[in-house]
Parts: sequence; C-alpha cells; structure tokens
Amino acid sequence: MHKPNIEATNAESSVPDDGTVLACDQLHKEFTIGLRLKRVHAVRGVSFSVRPGEIFGYLGPNGAGKTTTMKMAMGLIGSTSGSVTMFGQSVEDPRVRSRVGYLPEHPYFYDYLTAFEILDFYGRLYSIPKALRLKRIDELLEMVGMEHARNRRLRGFSKGMLQRVGIAQSLIADPDLVVLDEPLGGLDPIGRKDIRDLIYNLRERGKTVFFSSHILHDIETICDRVAIINHGKIVHMGSLDQLLSGEGKLVDVLAQVGSASGDTSVLKEKISALGASFSAAGPTLTIVVEEAHLSTVLSLLLEAKFNVLDVTARRISLEEFFMREAGAEDGA
Repeated sequence: MHKPNIEATNAESSVPDDGTVLACDQLHKEFTIGLRLKRVHAVRGVSFSVRPGEIFGYLGPNGAGKTTTMKMAMGLIGSTSGSVTMFGQSVEDPRVRSRVGYLPEHPYFYDYLTAFEILDFYGRLYSIPKALRLKRIDELLEMVGMEHARNRRLRGFSKGMLQRVGIAQSLIADPDLVVLDEPLGGLDPIGRKDIRDLIYNLRERGKTVFFSSHILHDIETICDRVAIINHGKIVHMGSLDQLLSGEGKLVDVLAQVGSASGDTSVLKEKISALGASFSAAGPTLTIVVEEAHLSTVLSLLLEAKFNVLDVTARRISLEEFFMREAGAEDGA
C-alpha cells in the first residue's frame, strides 16, 4: 500500500487555475438491483464545483443521491459516466487523496480500540511521524470535546461520541479539503453547535469543507453555497442569498400617518393593484410588497403624507425553500 508523506503532500497546497478544489462534471451512476436486474438511476448528470476556503452544503431528501455522489467524489465507487477531479487532478492519485479528510455517513471503527488508538491507527496510515502524530491526536481530541474519553474503548461510546471521533479522524492529516457526510447526525444541540464552530474554524484556517446534512438550520447557518439534489439531479445551486432572496423577493414596509391624514382608501386601492398586502393598526400601516414594486409603494406613501419608518427585506428560511422546491419537484 502506498503511504503518502503528510508533510510533503500538505506542502502542495496549490489549486488549479480555475480556482476549484473539487469538481464533478456530468456524473451519472446506475445500479442494478434484484433478480430481474432492475436499473436504478441514483445520480443523473450532477455537476458542481467547490471553491477554495468555502463551506459547501449538499442538501437533499433520503435517497436523493447525496451519499452516492460523495462516494464517487472520494473514488470509493466508480461513476457510470462523468468525471471527478480534486485540486485539478484525478481522485485516483494517492497524492491527491492524502490532502482530503473524509467522514462517511455510517463510519465503522474497530470498537475494541480506544479513542486514542483509533486516531493513532489512522495517523499511521498517513505515515505521520510519531511526535507530530501524538501532538495532533491531543489537539483533535480536545477540539471535538473527547479528551475525557481518550482511553475508553469505542464499544462503550454513544452515537454522538462516535461521530466526534469520526470527525477527528477525518482531520488527522490536516487535510486541505474536508468531506463530511451527515457530520451533525446523532449529536445533541450542544454537540451540533460545537461541530458548527469547528467547521467555521476550519474555514478560518483556509480549509475547504464539503458536507451534507438533513439539519437544514445548520446548513443555513454555516454554508457559503449550497446545492439541492432531488431524484439524482441538482435542482438548485448557489449562495443562500441567491436562493432565498431571488426574484420576487418580498419587502416589509412600515409607515405612519404624518402631518396630514391623506386618503387611505385611495392609497390602499393603488397598493393592492400592485399585488401587495396592506394592513392597518391605528395610524400605522404594514405593507408587504415585491421588491420590484418597492419604489412605487414608497412614492405612493410619500404622496399620501405618510412617514416611512422601516423597510426590511423578507427572506424565507432554507426549510421553507426546500419544502417548496422538493414538493414542486415531486409534483406535490
């Protein structure tokens, strides 16, 4: 087995000229299942790229193709067609793989080993020198909040504790790219916050993180960009601002009667004609209008002698967006 030298490989921190760390191009994956060899299209023409130093979230319902994509990206299974490159090179190159840390959705560890021993085992696979290996293990156990269980056997760990050890092993070689499949699964709220903070810290250190999760709030909190996959196809991709505040973005306008009362009935009629909603509480008006009509509404308010108190862009949550888009994709 080829044992890459961690110090040599991590020194090669270059990225290709197009600025991508991970690139998937028209990935397709078909499986045959059952006695009748039924063909199942797990991934259909998936293309995306992950940029240096960003946190990229991969979102989709169960069976959408997230884990299959990640396994192809890691070179664990072959694609039916399409290609994957990391740092501009093939994922089959051991020098490239040595720059990547990976946590699968359902990791398996030798449960007779302790937390220290399992990290030492993975450090040896990377040929990390002993002194550096011991230093890294101590740092990682503290980083994931498992220093108290350093010498406990994994068979006595909870799911959340195993998840923390799994994240630690993915970082043992100080990788440039960290790929995490459902890293927040099995963690309590405090644990999820700890891992979110850890992912933030990785970005601050110049690392690139590509991860999937079903916990939409966490993706919305920490990701720079996301891709939504459904039925094996990417249906949306972009920054959260682009996805959640796209065309037809709504704006809340709060206004109050000024020096003159104005004609509220006429104002309401004109605003309603723009497709905006209109509610009044005493002298205060609340209007919800599409951004495209905002300037018209503001002009109407000023003409009617209203003082504009506040203008706030309304952004739907990632969960609302996901449920709406997943429902549309499923024909719901």
